[in-house]
Amino acid sequence: MRSGAPIPDFGEAQLRAVLDAIPARVALIDRGGRCRYANRELAEFVGLTPETALGRTVTEMLGEAAGVLLAGQGGRALDGETVRWAGWLPFHNRAERRYVQRILLPHRGADGTVDGYFIFSRDLTELVESERRLLETGAQLRGSEALSSAIVASALDAVVVMDEAGLVMEWNPAAERTFGYARHSAIGRPVAELIVPPMMRRRHVDGMRRYMETGIGTVIGHRVEVEATRADGSIFPCELAITEARLPGRRLFTAHLRDLTEQRAAAAEIEGQRTRLHHVEKLSAMGSLLAGVAHELNNPLAILLAQATLLRDQATTPELRRRAERIHAAAERSGRIVKSFLAIARQEAPRRTLVRLAAVVDAAVELTAYGARSAGIAVDVTHDPDLPPVQGDGDLLGQVVANLLVNAQQALQDRPEPRRISVWTRRAGEGAVVVVADNGGGVPADLKSRIFEPYFTTKPAGAGTGIGLAICRSIVGAHGGRVELEDVPDGGARFLVWLPCEAAVEPAEAATPDRADESLAVLVVDDEPDVAESLAEILEIQGHRVTVRESGQAALAAARRTRFDIVFADLRMPGMDGIALRRTLMAEQPQVGARTVLVTGDTVLGASTARARRDGALVLEKPFTPSDVRTALEQALMKRDPPAS
Repeated sequence: MRSGAPIPDFGEAQLRAVLDAIPARVALIDRGGRCRYANRELAEFVGLTPETALGRTVTEMLGEAAGVLLAGQGGRALDGETVRWAGWLPFHNRAERRYVQRILLPHRGADGTVDGYFIFSRDLTELVESERRLLETGAQLRGSEALSSAIVASALDAVVVMDEAGLVMEWNPAAERTFGYARHSAIGRPVAELIVPPMMRRRHVDGMRRYMETGIGTVIGHRVEVEATRADGSIFPCELAITEARLPGRRLFTAHLRDLTEQRAAAAEIEGQRTRLHHVEKLSAMGSLLAGVAHELNNPLAILLAQATLLRDQATTPELRRRAERIHAAAERSGRIVKSFLAIARQEAPRRTLVRLAAVVDAAVELTAYGARSAGIAVDVTHDPDLPPVQGDGDLLGQVVANLLVNAQQALQDRPEPRRISVWTRRAGEGAVVVVADNGGGVPADLKSRIFEPYFTTKPAGAGTGIGLAICRSIVGAHGGRVELEDVPDGGARFLVWLPCEAAVEPAEAATPDRADESLAVLVVDDEPDVAESLAEILEIQGHRVTVRESGQAALAAARRTRFDIVFADLRMPGMDGIALRRTLMAEQPQVGARTVLVTGDTVLGASTARARRDGALVLEKPFTPSDVRTALEQALMKRDPPAS
């Protein structure tokens, strides 16, 4: 837990609602002894708000006595122990002492180490005082049944009074509500028969007999958590405290019981939120790792794709050309898959352009093809040739389709053959629809209304996170569309993604500059010699004169000696990187600086690419084809010289 950090942001609204609903004072204390979270009940007790309580020490909030006591208990909690304590405490903002029951639970971070502890504290002053007054009044009035009954009846917790034989003497209204027995039917019956689960009754009877004979007991005088049973046979957790009252000629035992069902459910919800948060953090780390691996593949893929293209174009025999084409196709497919991964993980704002759904669907099918093929699943794709484009982010829409395809594959894994996924696009009124259907078992009717809820999943533990369909709905909704699950008469599931179509006319192609086919002086800068040489070969085959340098400093020195028309510079290099080189050229040779193309495979993890685009630089992403290089070159030639300062 970072110093100064509040409770994690993920799911904060739900988590706060749960903690505020607990009838207890809740705080999260870090290793420095400072409050990192306080629920509303605790904040109001100490005269603060949940926000102003943050960062304060226990001593500052509760006073010196409470701070000294909690220091020792907190140390045990930081060692991983669950600490339970009950007793009287003075508070600096209260005129009287309060009787407090406290539980300290260690809080573990994502790495499993204890970085703080939760405090769950309940003020039992009124209950203890009620007990005390009951005993005092009973001793003074010696059996004033009316007064005793009035006090017991007012208690919020279940109060059961029994004699030495374990027979019920008093059964208050809270006990009636908790256990389901009316008072008249409970009086005179053995308490074990009413509230003790059958499997624990022998132990209860033996414990009472041992206490009556020896005075040694493990429950009387302590607060413990046990299981109890109701009239309908259901078993539930409860907190039990038994006190003994010695009267002339006999002894009475008063049991105070509190139903912990809601408290346990709240604690389980908190733990579930923490587990989901840790899971999302792991997914995020895995996504970053995957993006990093994809980025590292870009340089060798750029070399492979460029060399395969050159080998194909320069092949001297049909057989050699066929082999080169197979290498080129495999390299191109690898490049598309890597770019798809990077597009999904790209941490940028959505980029809205005219998107052709057929291309989006085909890319998603190719990305998930291995999983389908290895599982023996046939994938059929059909496109409406007259489908107009949609306005949106192609990467995000591709993520939606890929997610639906992966879900369909998982639904078919344990199904008998034939296993089929059908994908098609079609026009629907003023919009377009992408349909992903499978012949699996379908979605049960009682779950259809919940499948788009975050973290709801029908998959077994470890097989899904429950956030995929929620993300799909969010992405499609941001595009002005919707995602629906449609009933399939012959079984299976069918998801429909509805999107609005664009009526806008696509812009006409810009005229190619006159110099695009002329021989240009090009400077290539890359600290990876193989990448630089591959790019240089592509440019030379296209008829240009190429100079190669392996660092930004060497490239700047060459640019000061020789006039270049275009510069291709790797974005990330040791020393002077591509952005610094471009800025220096913009200052010294504005025309060359404006026509500097930054080459990168860093489209996800670094901020350099986004910064370069904000500066107006052209970016060529690895792996690139000769066509990509020609397009980048033509775009660079269209750059106008910046105005003279």
